[in-house]
Amino acid sequence: MWWKILGVVLMLYTIIAGMLIPLSPATAYIDANKTDTGTRLEMTVYGYNTHYTQADDLRVWLKRDTTGYALCANEIKPISDNKISVAFDLPGRVSYFEGATDFSLVVDSGTKDGYSVLPSAVSINQLPGNIQLAESCAINSLNQRAGITFPFRNILEESIRSLYFHVPLWFAMMLLMLISVIYSIVYLSSNNLLYSVRAAAYARVGVLFGILGLITGAIWAKHTWGAYWSWDVKQNTAAVAVLIYMAYFVVRDSFDDLDKQARISSVYNIFAFASLIPLLFVIPRLADSLHPGNGGNPALGSNDLDNTMRMVFYPGVIAMMLIGAWMSNLLWRINWLRLKRLSNF
Repeated sequence: MWWKILGVVLMLYTIIAGMLIPLSPATAYIDANKTDTGTRLEMTVYGYNTHYTQADDLRVWLKRDTTGYALCANEIKPISDNKISVAFDLPGRVSYFEGATDFSLVVDSGTKDGYSVLPSAVSINQLPGNIQLAESCAINSLNQRAGITFPFRNILEESIRSLYFHVPLWFAMMLLMLISVIYSIVYLSSNNLLYSVRAAAYARVGVLFGILGLITGAIWAKHTWGAYWSWDVKQNTAAVAVLIYMAYFVVRDSFDDLDKQARISSVYNIFAFASLIPLLFVIPRLADSLHPGNGGNPALGSNDLDNTMRMVFYPGVIAMMLIGAWMSNLLWRINWLRLKRLSNF
């Protein structure tokens, strides 16, 4: 009983914390991204959850991406809480090399918002002529924002909260399918129909979670990639995996004889679970994908999760697993009672 209560408590915690903890103040974008050396660069900086008009010490730099070289803003004028006007008088040389050099924008809004970085915000073209590199403006005493916040990610923005529900659904599905295939193996070694009923119940709830994972993923994709279905490799393989398990129930319902139904569906369940490994973990990592973890890179690493997000994400995974196990437990008990009544066991 305790684990059911724990599942409910963790799910409530995930919902409340996942939806109410704010995103950290950040620099969202700017309206100028290319210029030449020796010119005046004027831009409007747009913030997210920022308080520029309330900043006690507003400072802005352009920092060369490959080194610590930086340029200080010559003029900074707050327009609103989420908008400032910034100007840089660019020197004749900002790089030892000719051609374009990327600079990140660093904005420090004081103790209220802390500092934020917009990577590769501006490309400055080094014109030939001057040979003396301009003196670097030191970036120091950056302010840190106090309090708990989720990280701001461009494009994702508020939709980053979907992570606490979409991904745990797939973790829970994998656990439920694993329990299901274990019960199928136990049935094949014991011929006890109870284990076949348990395997079917866990697989049924697992498929439900897989469908919910596809739906939440499609909604998330619409807000970040612009379409509900982008034919991304991980979307495709996840859909195939769910279809394979839906066929498991077609196999079960194809036989009236309970023993034959249990034997054949148990064997199918073993092969269906084996197909999940390449479909969900191998193929997506070997191909280019919009999802994290493509090209052999690990998903859910430091680029995808910070410590604040882990405080909500992992309890969400545990909660989804416990609730899925609870639902499966109820379902197999109902089906077992129905089977006993119909078969006069």
